[in-house]
Amino acid sequence: MRGISVGILSETKVPVGVQVRPEARTPVAVSSKTGGSRYQTDEFEVSVVMPCLNEAESIGECVDKAWAAIRKAGVTGEVVVSDNGSTDGSPEIAAKHGARVVFQSLKGYGHAYMKGFEEARGRFILMADSDNTYDFNDLERFIVPLREGADLVMGNRFSGRILPGAMTWSHRYIGNPILSGLLNLFFHTGIGDAHCGMRAFRRSACSRMQLQTGGMEFASEMVINASKAELKISEVPITYYPRTGESKLESLRDGWRHLRFMLMYSPTHLFVWPGAALMALGVLAMAILALGPIHVGDVTMGFHWMFPCSVVTIAGFQVISLGLVARFYSLTSHIDQHRDRLISWFTEHFRMESGLLLGSAMFGLGTITGLLLLVLWLLGQFDSSASVRLSVVALTLSVIGIQTIFSSFLLSMMAIKRRGWVG
Repeated sequence: MRGISVGILSETKVPVGVQVRPEARTPVAVSSKTGGSRYQTDEFEVSVVMPCLNEAESIGECVDKAWAAIRKAGVTGEVVVSDNGSTDGSPEIAAKHGARVVFQSLKGYGHAYMKGFEEARGRFILMADSDNTYDFNDLERFIVPLREGADLVMGNRFSGRILPGAMTWSHRYIGNPILSGLLNLFFHTGIGDAHCGMRAFRRSACSRMQLQTGGMEFASEMVINASKAELKISEVPITYYPRTGESKLESLRDGWRHLRFMLMYSPTHLFVWPGAALMALGVLAMAILALGPIHVGDVTMGFHWMFPCSVVTIAGFQVISLGLVARFYSLTSHIDQHRDRLISWFTEHFRMESGLLLGSAMFGLGTITGLLLLVLWLLGQFDSSASVRLSVVALTLSVIGIQTIFSSFLLSMMAIKRRGWVG
């Protein structure tokens, strides 16, 4: 097993596998590439954590800036670099500049950060990329709100300053505003720059945020989970600099990962509201057409149009049902353990028996209507136009009734794990 030996500002020899903080000469922990680690039980006020993947051009400078910021702020601290499989000597450079290097074999931005958080010993954790895009001299700007009671402090590049060449126009005016806007719409976070990579938080808040994602969507997950956990979130303006070295960001792929994550994390917006809109549109159109044909200019919309309206109504109801099931699943699995107002209301007011009665009533009404129309047809008293309209309504009621019955059973099964509700 190979450790990391560290050169420091001294002629003192340091045992292999042990690092020394600059100007402290106190041995601190270092993890080996096999994943083992050993460290003292003392804690710092601040841990600066950086992810690293082939950042040889910038990692040394970033570590130096982090140490300078710690000294300038007059706090006790450490610099932790979480290496994610670098092949350009980045870990050795980071260690040489006084960082404690830990290794994460699982690939991904989120995985690298979670390893760094796990190893950090500071009461506060400042996270920032190791590509020179953020100014570590802003450290105190993040620490002050934490001392005053904030749980998470976000950097805001848009209320601060974005230097020329630091952010492409598509990210600045399209990608970031849209993604931040959707995140605020779905989760009511109120954050102006939800994808800023420079943040600080209390180490005690880490478990409450329940971070799990391993990719770039980790940035969205942190904000969403902090908001759901009702953590106190603050923002501070910062300056954003052009990066050193090659960017690892792939705009379309990573943008889609953020959007996909937000949608999957909010079944209400992914399923329930679109389903409700579809169903409302279908029911309204079908009700109007059931009264007779509609003339729009030279176009006559007769009973034939009721068939697609029925399909839209049924599809909308099915999407709503899937949304409720998805929400229950997310709350009873590892995905999302936070309180959900929609599900709380639903579990408080809905009972399986109510769903069964409602579904049976709709199915019975539709079936009886269909049978009456069949009898009229057999007796030769079938009015084709009016009877077809009524038969479409009856068919739609029957299908939705069946869906309601079985959805009630499924939702009750999903709700068994919901403590305090027995359906």
